[in-house]
Amino acid sequence: MIELVVPPCVTRYTNFVSQKTRSSSTQPLTAAERMRRYRARKRAAGLKQTRRWVPARGPDSAVYSDHAILEARSLALHCLIARKISRDPGLLDIARRNLAAWKRAHRPGERPRFLAEWEWWLRRPWPEIAAFITGTSETAARLRQSSPFAGVLDPEERRRVYEAFRA
Repeated sequence: MIELVVPPCVTRYTNFVSQKTRSSSTQPLTAAERMRRYRARKRAAGLKQTRRWVPARGPDSAVYSDHAILEARSLALHCLIARKISRDPGLLDIARRNLAAWKRAHRPGERPRFLAEWEWWLRRPWPEIAAFITGTSETAARLRQSSPFAGVLDPEERRRVYEAFRA
């Protein structure tokens, strides 16, 4: 008869949580609460949060072209637009009015393709529109270059985004 020898298990996992962070009776912090505490510690240390696009310097700086910065700025603007329209859905009518004015400015046979694409998107429900205008697909990036959402943001909101992306 052959005897099977099983080596003893040496791996063990310990879960210990410092009593300073939470007791066993409280719930763990959410991601948002952890981030708030992290930012509070940084502020207490004298650091200031900045929101600015800073292109890389050095040998890898060629990775960021002017076009990439413009696309990132356009995406940031549309994220702000989506947030603002989510709070006030009536602002979506601004984009629809802009699109209607563009269509009137072109004869039916001479209308650019992006007008039909935007018309299709603006007939969709708002969550789909928001996901599209804040998306990173090639189609979303291309259509953001001819966005009908002009007028949704006030000049101060636009200025803040433009300043953040000034190199």
